Amino acid sequence: MSQQKSAGSSRGSGGRLNLFRSALRGTGVDPARDPVGRAILFLAVPMVLEMVMESIFAVVDIFFVSRLGARSVAAVGLTESFLTLVYTVAGGLSIGVTAMVARRMGERNPDGAADAAVQALAIGIVFALLFGAIGFVGAPRLLAVMGAEPAVIETGSGYARVMLSGSGIILLLFLINAAFRGAGDAAIAMRVLWLANGINLVLDPCLIFGLGPFPAMGVTGAAVATNIGRGTAVAIQLITLLRLDGRLQVRAQHLKLHAAVMARLVRLSATGTLQIFIGTASWIGLIRILSGFGSEALAGYTIAIRVVLFALLPAWGLANAAATMVGQSLGARDPARAEQAVWMAGKMNLVFLGSIGIFFMIAAPLVVAPFGGDGLTGLYAMRGLRIISSGFFFYAYGMVLTQSFNGAGATWTPTILNLFCFWLWEIPLAWGLSHHTALRTDGVFLSVTIAFSTIAVVSAILFRRGRWKLSVV
Repeated sequence: MSQQKSAGSSRGSGGRLNLFRSALRGTGVDPARDPVGRAILFLAVPMVLEMVMESIFAVVDIFFVSRLGARSVAAVGLTESFLTLVYTVAGGLSIGVTAMVARRMGERNPDGAADAAVQALAIGIVFALLFGAIGFVGAPRLLAVMGAEPAVIETGSGYARVMLSGSGIILLLFLINAAFRGAGDAAIAMRVLWLANGINLVLDPCLIFGLGPFPAMGVTGAAVATNIGRGTAVAIQLITLLRLDGRLQVRAQHLKLHAAVMARLVRLSATGTLQIFIGTASWIGLIRILSGFGSEALAGYTIAIRVVLFALLPAWGLANAAATMVGQSLGARDPARAEQAVWMAGKMNLVFLGSIGIFFMIAAPLVVAPFGGDGLTGLYAMRGLRIISSGFFFYAYGMVLTQSFNGAGATWTPTILNLFCFWLWEIPLAWGLSHHTALRTDGVFLSVTIAFSTIAVVSAILFRRGRWKLSVV
């Protein structure tokens, strides 16, 4: 009997290894029709690995920039607050294109999927030109609006100008990867993001500190390295779309505007953009509140948030896998499969993110130290990290449920939730706790934990009601 158990364990281990290999290759599994657990892992493995590299990217810049001092770190944090508006449009369009591509693929309509991807790119290019022009001309003024001290503006204007001018690259990178994920081609999305961030990893120290033949550009060098890495990845994405050997194939006949498809995409994406805008703009509000406590508080918050993102981004991989499963399952007219996938992905995320949250709370000083976390800046970073990560158990389910609504095309549900939980709950709470209690900056951090935990609980209640199953995409 023990031999049978051993053989079964071996077969199980071999099966998991084969599934892992298939996920990295992006072949061998149909997300809409294979067993739910197998399909989730097939999508989640490359999506999580994709987000792992994005997590590394989120901390690499701050790791090197922190060597330049609190002013440079503060400049990065303030610029990121404006880039969240770019991420808002990119994320909103990504919600629409993922939902449409996944639904069309579930319906076995690859031409419809390719058409949706092209329409999304056309809309994205328009926004890219607009954001790039505003960023190039107004970078110093934008930093001043956010309450930056004159020394921070002087240090960070070059970084802000380069990053904001390159916002079009961010948009294209997000949109094309969203289309790949909706089609179930998560492995391709993973590879291009690894390429982008691998280039950034190499170029960051070279351009910041002037290693070898490279000029010492300071904090501006971090922005140049980022844009070179992401720009290279976008070129590879476009080549892959036109190569015609993947699940998502763009041919010559798809390269034109279709008003009906664009209208549906705009409807979904507009709601998705509003949803993300409400959420991301609330971060700007938090930074504005924290800027009143000085550069050290702002730098500490920036370090803490970058570390939190290091954990949250891989968790978004599982959430994105659930969204693709929901979209393709509804396209195949199997809502029960969609619901099963969401709860299974939520449990996986709970184990993953909850474990990291416990580690962050215990080892905050060790985690913060490599990013210049000493003195007052380090104290703010440690307290922020511990308070925010205490809510990771709630975030795990909240992330999966929110993305699942989006994957179904029920984008209004998380949009309304974001409005109430962030603007009518989190921001007033942050202001009140930081200005009218002894918590001070801890009150801002605590408001983040409370708001995200609230979203998780309410999302679970709404998801069980099942109205998302009736959404039309």
